Amino acid sequence: MTTGSASGPSRTVWWLLGGTGLAAVAVLVGAVVAASGPSSEPTLPPTTATLPRVTVTAPSPEDLAAAAADLAAGYLDAWSRQDWTAMRLLAGDPPADFASQHVVWAGSLGVTGASFEAGEPVITGDTATVPFAAAVDVAGLGTWEYEGRLALERLGNDWVVDWAPSTIHPLLAAGLRWDVDRDWPPRASILDRNGEALAAGAALVTVGIQPGRVVERAAIADALAPLGVEPGRVDELLDAPGVQPDWFLPVLDLLATRYAEIEDELRPVPGLVFRRATERLPATEELGAHTVGRVGEITNELLQALGAPYGVGDIVGRSGLELAFETRLAGIPTGMLRLVDGDGKQVLRRDFAGTEAAPVPATIDLAVQRAAEAAMAGVEGNAGLVAIDTATGGVLAAVSTPIDGFHRAIAGGYPPGSTFKIVTALAALRAGVGIDDQVECPGVIEVSGREFRNAGDAALGTISFRRAFAESCNTAFIGLALDRTPAELADAAATLGFGSGVGFPLPIAAASFPEPRDRVEQAASAIGQARVLANPLHMAAVAAAVADGNWRAPALVQDDVGADVRPLAPEHAAALREMMRAVVTSGTGTQADVPGAPVHGKTGSAQFDTADPDATHAWFVGFREQIAFAVVVEDGGAGGGVAGPIVAAFLRALDG
Repeated sequence: MTTGSASGPSRTVWWLLGGTGLAAVAVLVGAVVAASGPSSEPTLPPTTATLPRVTVTAPSPEDLAAAAADLAAGYLDAWSRQDWTAMRLLAGDPPADFASQHVVWAGSLGVTGASFEAGEPVITGDTATVPFAAAVDVAGLGTWEYEGRLALERLGNDWVVDWAPSTIHPLLAAGLRWDVDRDWPPRASILDRNGEALAAGAALVTVGIQPGRVVERAAIADALAPLGVEPGRVDELLDAPGVQPDWFLPVLDLLATRYAEIEDELRPVPGLVFRRATERLPATEELGAHTVGRVGEITNELLQALGAPYGVGDIVGRSGLELAFETRLAGIPTGMLRLVDGDGKQVLRRDFAGTEAAPVPATIDLAVQRAAEAAMAGVEGNAGLVAIDTATGGVLAAVSTPIDGFHRAIAGGYPPGSTFKIVTALAALRAGVGIDDQVECPGVIEVSGREFRNAGDAALGTISFRRAFAESCNTAFIGLALDRTPAELADAAATLGFGSGVGFPLPIAAASFPEPRDRVEQAASAIGQARVLANPLHMAAVAAAVADGNWRAPALVQDDVGADVRPLAPEHAAALREMMRAVVTSGTGTQADVPGAPVHGKTGSAQFDTADPDATHAWFVGFREQIAFAVVVEDGGAGGGVAGPIVAAFLRALDG
């Protein structure tokens, strides 16, 4: 550290002025004794810090104080970067396990970062003390602040750190160890709009087999058969390579309430064993797969995103609302950091206060959700259904198939096809067109050299605006749209939420209506083609706007209800309701006309493949009383014939 000089009393002083090196910190599991005897010292990387020479000749008290302050600053800076090599170079006579003791400190506490602020040196003869304030980030707990001190020793005109375990913390000494404990509060529930749990902890019993206790395999197979376990499953588990007599071979999980009903039949069977646990379960598999989501062990990505107080091994929301509202549902754990001796006697204790978890009130209605799931149960291929409360905009149900696919009901982006005629009709109504006014419905219409056709080239002649809507006449709506400016169509679309950028707790594909660039695109946009995109979430909100007279941004949690409301003129909403009722009573949507309260709707068959105009997504949007809905079936064909029956099944399921 120091060198002499043949020319007099001057000395050469060395200290660190920075650097960017960061030594790796070992993660130590279990109790590790700090400040103990010799240990296997880790191989240290060379420090990247520089050691400039500063010569102090005949130092004054001020010079010595400045040198002490600089040394302390360099040492604390190296400590904040966990550069044990640089720290060792600044210590006067460090022990052989100097680095190991710091690795223990960092690993046992789970130090993720630290900062130190030095105070003014206090010099007494050949020694000095530099107080410092430490702020140590402890994984899973938060920031631990404490006051420490550096003891310095003067060698000639030089200062070095007179290191001891108490340099790390004033109370640390040989034979003591760090101990950290955390306790998360019970995870809160996600509730439906009636207060019923959509996701909550559930007591489970795992039924398993212990090979060494099996007397008769057939008895086990017979006991498990009523629970849906195939007889061959027992042999498959027991005959697997390497199976040991004392292993627990899990077969199936049962809710504790279900297990209680059959415990007397299962428990006496030799070889069957049982384990109890509490798991986070969604109310339905669909909710778990898409909307509510699931929990699981934290990933490295989530650990970085969430930060303190999360740590490795924590259980967190991995998808859906569980992820979106993780910190609210999880709360903050209580924690305790201790310094204890070999007998566990407490030398130091620092408590970290936690907070209780808070439930998330969702807008989902479990009864409506189950009806939607029942309606979609037989649907093959890719499809989505959303139901919305017309009075609030709250999402009552959301279903996507297949269950292992993405959430098509809210994150899909599809041309809405003729369901967009609700928007075009609003633009026409605003321009003064009445529902009984006559419009032309030829089989084909040409726009700037491009032909647009009706389904089956149907030519209905001169008909009322109401009938053109009910029969979904493309050519009539293109004619009406071409009488409007692109801005008028865009304004109607905006009133019904297109391009709104609605906030939503889950990833969604926002509905978009790019203003048409020319007359051909304006014609195509008027019937929900061109660059127009939507999904069942948005189109259900469009139907809800007609029912209520106000477009409301769809919400999935109660806190977001009413975030964006856009009124329709009462007379326009009434006209749209009348036209949507005609769709179901005498138009393209008659297959959705179930008994009970009146059903209103609009069908759509949206082309999505320019190479195959017959390839269409099947749509149906509508409402009955206070529930609006939208269904899309990818590549399903005709909206009325494919999506309409799904709507009918949904409404029948609601009726019970």
